[in-house]
Amino acid sequence: MGRAAAVRGGVGPRAAPWLLDVLLAVGVALTVSWLVAAGVGGSGADPWAYTWAVALGALMLVRRRYPGVVVVLSGAAVIAYHAADHPPIGVAVPLAAAVFSAAEHGRALVAVVTSAAVVLLGLGYRLAVGQDPGFVIGYELPGQALLLAGAAAFGDSVRSRREVRRKSEEVAALTADRYAREAEQRIMAERLDIARELHDSIGHALTVITLHSEVLEEAMTSEDPEVRRSLRAITDTTSATFADLRRTVLGLRDGARTSRHPPDLGQLGSATLPARQAGVEVSTHLDLRSAVPAPVEAAIYRIVQESITNVVRHARATRVEVRVEESDGSVAVSVADDGRGGRQPSPAGAAEPGTGIVGMRERAQLLGGDLSAGPSAHGFEVRATIPLR
Repeated sequence: MGRAAAVRGGVGPRAAPWLLDVLLAVGVALTVSWLVAAGVGGSGADPWAYTWAVALGALMLVRRRYPGVVVVLSGAAVIAYHAADHPPIGVAVPLAAAVFSAAEHGRALVAVVTSAAVVLLGLGYRLAVGQDPGFVIGYELPGQALLLAGAAAFGDSVRSRREVRRKSEEVAALTADRYAREAEQRIMAERLDIARELHDSIGHALTVITLHSEVLEEAMTSEDPEVRRSLRAITDTTSATFADLRRTVLGLRDGARTSRHPPDLGQLGSATLPARQAGVEVSTHLDLRSAVPAPVEAAIYRIVQESITNVVRHARATRVEVRVEESDGSVAVSVADDGRGGRQPSPAGAAEPGTGIVGMRERAQLLGGDLSAGPSAHGFEVRATIPLR
């Protein structure tokens, strides 16, 4: 598994950063323009005064890349604006957006120093030109200081929340990744347990069967070709099964599914071989016009293989017909025999009925198809339909 991506809970789609910057730039330019238009005293508003408003707004377009530079330039622009004797616009409102942006991007110290410098210079200038100290210091100074301090505090709080959210997402991603690794380790441990169990139990049993079959074939004196063919079938089948078991065990140990080559329809003859070896006449009909995906091929092969196994073990049939046909974007599979139409009671001491039909149905359903099995007019039939896509 790769690293799990952190999911932001409760957060809807966000506007693009550049769009927010454009809106902020327009807002600053309009606000300062309104202050210019509403200003009294001085030489009156002229086009150059509105140029300063546009310039202060334009600085917001680069506030993310150069937050410190933007707040310093904004402070200098406000001072230069008043030095040019344009209509008064104050210092806090034109500077607040730049102070907020600088604090939001981790330049709170630059924002505070610039704000203090601009406010103090403005205070000194107004006192120097003879304005009422009580009005300037007691009324305007606290308002400007509070507005700029609030802008800096708000920007720093936004930055802090963003940092907390980022760290929370990192912790969530690391936690999800840890859980994924633990789950992967548990799965790998289970795979190793299964691989050991297969190797130690089934592998040992197949080895013993192969060994004794070969010994029996060499020691027997009978010249009956049917007996020798049956022994050879036992030896060949157990050898092929043991080879497939070894590939499965290696795949389980390596954790790589590609180490096993899934069966395809080109190997369908090997799936029906046990019936032919048991003397059952096998008729196979394939009618496929489209490319069949590998998982569908593997499912068809296993369904046919399990159906043939059931025919050999339970049906007492003399003939079995296998049909694999494409129809309306799906593959229809049919395995019909002329044996008895149901399972007879197992002899005493025999193994309990297996889950072959259940397993075949699960294979079909995992690929979006379905499977049914039951008595037919002449015996027993397994029918499956699997979509090609």
